[in-house]
Amino acid sequence: MSRPHAAALIEDAYHARVERVLRGRGWGNRILTYVGYGSPGFVRVFARIILGRRGTAGPPSRQDATGALAPAPYERGWRVFVTAPANGVPVTVTIGERTVHTRSDRGGHVDLVVQGHDLAPGWQQVVVHAEGTDPVPADVFIVADDVDFGLVSDIDDTVITTMLPRPLIAAWNTFVLRAKNRRAVAGMAPFYRAMLSAHPGAPAVYVSTGAWNTAPPLTRFLLESGYPLGPLLLTDWGPTNTGWFRSGREHKRACLERMCSDFPNIRWLLVGDDGQHDPQLYADFAEAHADRVAAVCIRQLSPTEQVLSHPMGRVDGPARPAEARSVPTFWAPDGHTMRRVLDDAGLVGTPVAAGEQPSRPGR
Repeated sequence: MSRPHAAALIEDAYHARVERVLRGRGWGNRILTYVGYGSPGFVRVFARIILGRRGTAGPPSRQDATGALAPAPYERGWRVFVTAPANGVPVTVTIGERTVHTRSDRGGHVDLVVQGHDLAPGWQQVVVHAEGTDPVPADVFIVADDVDFGLVSDIDDTVITTMLPRPLIAAWNTFVLRAKNRRAVAGMAPFYRAMLSAHPGAPAVYVSTGAWNTAPPLTRFLLESGYPLGPLLLTDWGPTNTGWFRSGREHKRACLERMCSDFPNIRWLLVGDDGQHDPQLYADFAEAHADRVAAVCIRQLSPTEQVLSHPMGRVDGPARPAEARSVPTFWAPDGHTMRRVLDDAGLVGTPVAAGEQPSRPGR
């Protein structure tokens, strides 16, 4: 491999010094686990090892599917970014009767794929353990081999109103605004539940360029807003081995390719918004993988949202990019309208009963 980028070397040196200082003051390993996924042939487990004071409660270490242990959901957003990653920590993951060993990466993350397991389809649990910690469970959703439909959704301005493209608004929503003050996009949660209720056992996957630090409050927000539970595929903000910043477009494209590879029998409903690059990204992907995309749904931002998203640009809405010729593309301002449009096209199926709750692991 080529030499890592200078930015990554600087960040690694900084984290190493912080870790030495904190461990010298008695801090130890703590585990954060996130929702994972798999099939009968594999399971993908997400976790992160960070440093925390010994003998203090600290933020809850488990982000499970019920959201009950999400860290301080109504704290201001910046608090979730104040963490110290633990690099190279030995980690043990127990999957049914099988035990696998790995290590945390340079950001403290664990992204482990294990081939072969004895977990049945549906919601299951694995256990993550690191030196000096208690074992922490992590929920994973196992997709059965006969499932042929799935939902991939963007997060910002698709399920939650953030107006992310404008830096000041993004900073306010991410670092200052309390989670309870964020707003769900109207109708998207029942729309998602309707789609999944028509396809029992289908997975919902949320893809965003947001940082992994935001996963616990985001999961809590999705559950409290009535969205179906599913893994979040996020990024680790900061320098990489190739440069100062990550490419959000490449992250989303890689996630879509990964979903196609992991679940070769599934055709995906791709849901995004027209505030950034989702329409063109989805159109390009659908052209390349027409047999793997059931449809593309684009949420149209309001004029106010467009102004905030493009402060130096147009105010009358974006010009639509070329749509995939072989895959239907639908445009609507909210989930209620989108559901009616897809229902007219015969793509929704069984309606959701009033008061229905999103699927969660059994307890």
